[in-house]
Amino acid sequence: MCLAIPAQVQEFLEDYLIIADFGRGVKREVSIALLGEELQIGDWILIHTGYAVSKMSPEEAQETLDLWEELWKSEEERNNFLQQS
Repeated sequence: MCLAIPAQVQEFLEDYLIIADFGRGVKREVSIALLGEELQIGDWILIHTGYAVSKMSPEEAQETLDLWEELWKSEEERNNFLQQS
């Protein structure tokens, strides 16, 4: 199973590299070499293993981020329950 995470383009570097903001204070260098689309600061992209694999709309990005947030909450609740047991 492959997981991809939405991130927002923050800064252009050189050689097909950008700085992407994943939220929660996490920013990483990401390659856009596989992406055949033009990007601008603020665009949303889907990242898999350090590579941008597609551009996405802000609505798609928010929907995906909401799902990730649900997973994080569930994981935190599970961990809290296990620690109390």
